[in-house]
Amino acid sequence: MEIFYYMVFGGLAAVVAALELSKSNKDRINTSSAFNSFKNNYLLVYSLMMAGDWLQGPYVYYLYSTYGFGKGDIGQLFIAGFGSSMLFGTIVGSLADKQGRKRACVTYCITYILSCITKHSPQYRILMVGRILGGIATSLLFSAFESWLVAEHFKRGFDQQWLSLTFSKAIFLGNGLVAIISGLFGNFLVDSMNLGPVSPFDAAAIFLSIGMAVILSSWTENYGDASENKDLLTQFKGAAVAIASDEKIALLGAIQSLFEGSMYTFVFLWTPALSPNDEDIPHGFIFATFMLASMLGSSIASRLLSRNSIKAECYMQLVFVISSASLLLPILTNFLVTTPKVKGGGISFAGCLQLLGFCTFEGCVGLFWPSIMKMRSQYIPEEARSTIMNFFRIPLNIFVCIVLYNVNAFPITVMFGMCSIFLLVASILQRRLSAIADKPKTEDWAMMKEMDREDEPLNVA
Repeated sequence: MEIFYYMVFGGLAAVVAALELSKSNKDRINTSSAFNSFKNNYLLVYSLMMAGDWLQGPYVYYLYSTYGFGKGDIGQLFIAGFGSSMLFGTIVGSLADKQGRKRACVTYCITYILSCITKHSPQYRILMVGRILGGIATSLLFSAFESWLVAEHFKRGFDQQWLSLTFSKAIFLGNGLVAIISGLFGNFLVDSMNLGPVSPFDAAAIFLSIGMAVILSSWTENYGDASENKDLLTQFKGAAVAIASDEKIALLGAIQSLFEGSMYTFVFLWTPALSPNDEDIPHGFIFATFMLASMLGSSIASRLLSRNSIKAECYMQLVFVISSASLLLPILTNFLVTTPKVKGGGISFAGCLQLLGFCTFEGCVGLFWPSIMKMRSQYIPEEARSTIMNFFRIPLNIFVCIVLYNVNAFPITVMFGMCSIFLLVASILQRRLSAIADKPKTEDWAMMKEMDREDEPLNVA
């Protein structure tokens, strides 16, 4: 492995360690022991859930290929996962609001465990069922847990600013440290222990089972709008009205879809970008480096969110501009740097420049997650939080499915250019959100709730 990779990894690790160790009282939020206990319980569960997710990621494509499936068949399996997340995500989000977020989190564990079990079968139909279950689980992972946390946080009377501490720590651990450890552990199971490519899925099921046991034993239930007369269609209508009537919610949804769509596209593009001529690159080590950059971003977000004078609505404008510029590097290096045409070998100079840009983008990802979580906790109404959050994922999943279906139809520079434009648009929308952030909430959502109450049948004794 070339020394360049060690230098980038070591440099990022040193900066992350320095930031974490140098935090002053200004960078820390004074909290209570009750909140710390609540926060640590959630972080334990969230880390176990993310471990169950991260263990699978690097080996899904590889496992399918060992079963003898080609690129086209594997692509259809991936599309099925994103498609099921799009089709069923809003339904399970609404059920989470109505039936309870704790139940939804337990359902996530069960659904993902079943998805892991299907990986033992080489039959295409069973693997397709597993991908559909995985898509449903993904929708729950990115909505039910956050919805439960926000509702429980305020139900226990904790300060709103403390919520940002939980968000930043969750991303630092779940999307950073746990991702790195999961990647190394999965590599140990497959390569060192020679347990085969299905072993990380078995390990994921174990972590998910442990997390489910913690949820069942220590979490209390909370709801969005649990009115018995509210069917799914009424909940969808309520969520749509909330988005359409409140510009801040609509902007937040558009910003999230644009950024996450670019992020998931990047996941498919970074490997061919760094090895256009089949260069020998250490995928696992580069993935760990990306996660370290994400940890750096979440560490910076933790400092920013701890200060009342700095608002996420303001600094996220710059974050989107930087992320847009970082994804322009593959285009710039394609025109300005001569790339060797020899097959194989180590990473090129252009690849080194792109890797630095990609680490910058991952740092922006680390800043994005806790910041968007904080803004969602402020603007999305509690009554339909999970439903609205999954509404946000519909355009995201459509976009990713289109990209997957046409991944070979466009040059890689065009794909990166499209992502860069999306991120620039996200910055413009973020500027608009910042300008109207202090405007009072629209009354349309409250009016609709009042109309629903009037439509309820009277209980006659």
